Amino acid sequence: MRLLATGLLAVMALVFVLARLFRDRHPALAFVGAFAEAAMVGAIADWFAVTALFRHPLGLKIPHTAIIPSNKERIGENLGNFLEHNFMSYAVVHGELARIDFAGTAAHWLDQSANARAVAAQITSAVPALLRMVEDKDAAMFLRDALAGALKDVQLAPLLSRLLSVLVAGRQHHVLLEKLLGIVAAALEAHRPYIRQKVHEHSPRWLPKVIDEKFYERLMAGVQAILADMQGEDSEWRDRFQAATEELIDKLATSPEYETKLRALLDSSLGHPLFRAYVGQVWDDVSARLLADTTSPQSRVGAHIEQALQAVSGALGRNPAVQAKLNEWIRTFAAETIVAKRELIVDLVRRVIRSWDTETLSRKFELHVGRDLQYIRINGTIVGGLVGLLLHTVGLLF
Repeated sequence: MRLLATGLLAVMALVFVLARLFRDRHPALAFVGAFAEAAMVGAIADWFAVTALFRHPLGLKIPHTAIIPSNKERIGENLGNFLEHNFMSYAVVHGELARIDFAGTAAHWLDQSANARAVAAQITSAVPALLRMVEDKDAAMFLRDALAGALKDVQLAPLLSRLLSVLVAGRQHHVLLEKLLGIVAAALEAHRPYIRQKVHEHSPRWLPKVIDEKFYERLMAGVQAILADMQGEDSEWRDRFQAATEELIDKLATSPEYETKLRALLDSSLGHPLFRAYVGQVWDDVSARLLADTTSPQSRVGAHIEQALQAVSGALGRNPAVQAKLNEWIRTFAAETIVAKRELIVDLVRRVIRSWDTETLSRKFELHVGRDLQYIRINGTIVGGLVGLLLHTVGLLF
């Protein structure tokens, strides 16, 4: 475009010369010469104006030329202010984001098996890398510290009291008691020969075997009767158990002594070498299983992730209300984040513009708007020629 505009100026110069040379033979060429002369003036004036935006014309440091390089700092500052106040306001950002259906698009995309499988594969493939990045000792120590930190400020006795209160309210403690008594009764019945042997071993040698056997039978019958009685709905044992449970709940909720004992027990357990070794073993086992599964072509973890993604996308796609809420949350979060960080974004724009050298800045601006500026030169050539022709005609009339 620059060559075209310059070439047009050269053509006007040639036309002007030829018109001057032959106007004595052809007086009408005076009109052509007037057009060409004024066209050259318009072309040169607009060339000067366009060039002065980006550099000094002909290298001459004429005042108010090379406008963009000379005002680089001000351009960066003004551009940053313009972006901050006209593009990065909450209303503008939120309004633009309102056109995007984030949840619906994501749900539709993930509902396709190939896409869900691809996302699941990406997530699964990242697991081995994450596991290899973490040292086993560091992971085990992190788990211990995390568990200890999570329980540090927890009031154990009141928490246990509330849990027991829930069990009591649903009479689940009676169910638990019945299960335990049933286990004890079954264990006694299954180990009758062993109990008989122990009774015989601890009986006096002078005691007749028949009496010893009767003692054993009565002992077993008595124990079984007590267990059966304890399992009864109206049993005195049930009342005692209920009273003991309620007393324990009350003491756990109110007695500092219980909290101290539970805290000491927990601290000693967390700091015990066996517990530390157990946590390390658990981590080793979990990481080994995850590594083996996620590196397998038939990864169960990947299959579960894929199923979960499709289940979530399907449910989301069928629920416009949730989509609307999720979209509004995303838009609000994104808009607030952008507005909160707009000073950093604008500062980045300013710093980038400041970091450009003047030649780079001029070249970037000229590449973006230079084509239209060259049209100004072309239009100036034509308009200038027409004005010159008009003035020449008016002059002849006067």
